[in-house]
This record gives sequence, structure tokens and C-alpha cells, in this order.
Amino acid sequence: MPDQSAVLDDVRRGMIPAHIYNDAEVFALERERLFSRSWLFVAHESEIPQPGDYAVRRVLDDSFIVARDEQGEVRVMFNMCLHRGMQVCRAELGNASHFRCPYHGWSYRNDGRLVGLPFHQDAYGGEAGFRRKGQTLLPAPALDSYNGLIFINLDAQAPPLRDYLGDFTFYLDYYTKQSESGIELRGPQRWRIKANWKIGAENFAGDMYHTPQTHTSVVEIGLFREPKAAKRKDGATYWAGAGGGTTYKLPPGTVDERLAYVGYPFEMVERMKQMWSPEQLRVVGEDGFMISAASVFPNLSFVHNWPRVADSDDVLPFISIRQWQPISENETEVLSWFAVDAEAPEQFKKLSYKAYLMCFGSTGMFEQDDVENWVSLTSTAAGSMARRLRLNSRMGLLDDDTEVTPALPPEQFAGPGVARTGYSEANQRELLRRWADHLEQPAGDGAVAR
Repeated sequence: MPDQSAVLDDVRRGMIPAHIYNDAEVFALERERLFSRSWLFVAHESEIPQPGDYAVRRVLDDSFIVARDEQGEVRVMFNMCLHRGMQVCRAELGNASHFRCPYHGWSYRNDGRLVGLPFHQDAYGGEAGFRRKGQTLLPAPALDSYNGLIFINLDAQAPPLRDYLGDFTFYLDYYTKQSESGIELRGPQRWRIKANWKIGAENFAGDMYHTPQTHTSVVEIGLFREPKAAKRKDGATYWAGAGGGTTYKLPPGTVDERLAYVGYPFEMVERMKQMWSPEQLRVVGEDGFMISAASVFPNLSFVHNWPRVADSDDVLPFISIRQWQPISENETEVLSWFAVDAEAPEQFKKLSYKAYLMCFGSTGMFEQDDVENWVSLTSTAAGSMARRLRLNSRMGLLDDDTEVTPALPPEQFAGPGVARTGYSEANQRELLRRWADHLEQPAGDGAVAR
């Protein structure tokens, strides 16, 4: 990347070189310095609930088998045979006690151990020629989880996941810990878009400014009870630890009334009140903010919303987890899961899934609005003129870097990190600052996550 330091300095001050959204050299640096040492989501434990269950997931060009072995332990193994490099498992998901390579028949238990090698004695002279004992599929260098979300890191020296996430776990609990049983996932839906992966992550991290323009029609058709998309500015954005997101401002009421306002039935509200800390309940009940979209650096996002699902004023909340999986500098594979409290009533799960499909997923109304913008941005960023342009991402700052709207004090927002009301691009700047820190640090020179 020519004049790398100048590009990263521009990013840090909120003037974004347009070409970073469609540049092969930038993408090569991302592969080498960012995705090689960030914690990356691969699956949720509910996707592999029984011994033998597995799902195959990718991290850029690397294929991994995420499996629950016969003892119930979660394993993540590089999907490549130790012999001639064939993919051991070619199905996307299933249940198996063993994986058998289709090329030469080497077989592995679902904990990764090599247990079968055809003609071991004839071809290798037995253990004297090839020691089968102790051979395993290559495990992910680092494996950790939070509330059932399974992450891997390609850096064996990476800090623990909990340290990496930092205070964002406070907000992650709203999406993933509504009862003792946690959440269950359905999906993923997968599709590809001709857009750079960073755009979706930035959008979900804190872009409330686009809603009154991009999604006006969704509000006008009555999908939400709020009459104007511009009400998003009454909510708050927050950044804490490795992630940040947006909130809606709720009408006055108690925590029970406010959770009921977004469509949660009494029995689910009671469980949430048992699971969440006093500070987490205060953000909703006293401060009056309900979590909406969010992103964890680098490429994992969440959304929580509550549209109407019938011809009435009743609304149903849904939660979606999505990953922006880079394919190239100008193409992204989107993986989108529906998530719901495992203890929710079956009718709630059914209607919540309907609400999710209506708004997000491959055919969702919000999805279509967003992708049209992102594809256009990526395409335009490929030209020579884009290298001359610095995109202004300084919303919320004066020329001297003074904030237009100061951070909310603790008595107005009980959550950790920094929260602000009104329109701002503070969260997008935070995400891209972390991006710049990674790209500045050569691989192997130590961790840069903070």
C-alpha cells in the first residue's frame, strides 16, 4: 500500500481515503495483519448441541470443522488431511463420530485424532515408518467462547477472548443471555454481495444517520410504530471494549413496561430480570435505552428490532447475528443467523423468526436498502479518482476535535464505555482506528488489540 502511514493517519483523524474500500493491497494487509490475530466468530454451541454434531466454517481461505466430540467438548480443527491435503469434511453440517478423507481413506475421530490409515503396515511399515499414535488434525491456534459464541484466533499468543471483548460483554449479554439456557440459532443464510466487508461492520456499529434516508420507506409502510425514522437521533450510540452499537429511546415506563413495549411477553421479561445485572436493567428501565444494532471488531454484527408482524399495533422483537466474511477487496459473503432465547415460547419463536425474515436475511427489506448503497460505494472506490478523495467521517466533531455533543454522564447512561445521543460517527471512527492499529503492526510483532 503506497504511503501506508499517511493513509492510516488520515483514517485516525476521520478523513477516510476512499480507496480503502476497494484496494487489493489494503486487503492483502488485512489478511496478513488483521484477520491473522483477531478473535473471529465461527459458530454457536447451539448449532452443535449433541456429541458428533459438526459445522464447517471458513476464515478467509481456511476451512475449519467445528465439532462436539464424544465427551461433549467443542473442537475446532483445520479441515485438511495430514496426508495429501484433501478436505476431510465436505458437508456443511451433520453428525459423525469419524471423518474419512475421500482421497485415500485416512480417518479421524471427531476430536481430531487419526485412527484409520489404509494399508498402514504395507505402505509404511507400520508405526516404524509412520507413527499414527498422537497424530491429529491441526487444531485452531486459539479457541474460546462467550455465552455460547465460539471464536477462534489464528494467533496462538492472542489474549483471552474475555480480555479482547472487554466491556462490550455488558452489551453482548442483552443479545445472548436472556435466560439460563442462552440462545439458539437458526441458519445461517449465506449470500454474497459485491461490497467491501468493512462497510457492513461500520454500518451496524453506529450509523443511525442513514436510517431517515435509506430506510424511510420501511417506516412509511407502517412496519414500525414509530412514525418517523428521524427519531433514531433520540437514541444513543455507545463504544466499549472491542465493539459498539446503537440504541432506541423508549417511551417512559418501568423496565417491565419498556420490555413489553418492544414485544417481550411477561415470562421472558421475568427471566431477563433474573439474568441481567442491576446496571444492565437500569440502561433499559431508568435510562430508557433499548439496544439495537452493534458490531464487534472486526467483522461480527448483531441487530435487535421489533417490527409489526400482523395488521395490528403488536410488535415482535427479533435478534440476528451476522458475519461479514471477506472474499476479496470488493466481495463479501454475508452469514446471517436468527437467534432467540432457548426458553422462549414456541409461538414467540415462530413469530420472531417471521419478523427477522421480513427485515433482514437475504430477502429482508432493510437488507435490500443497505446493500444497494454498499455495492455502489465499493464500485466507485475502485477508480483512480477515489485515491484523491478523503471521505469525511468526522460527524460529531468540530474542527478542533471538540465533540458537538458531549458523552452522557453515568447518571444518564449506566453502561460502560462512552455513550452519546444524536448523530455521530464516533463508533465508526473507533472501529477504523482499531483497523489502522492492526494494519500498522507487522505480523509477528506482538498483539495490537486494546
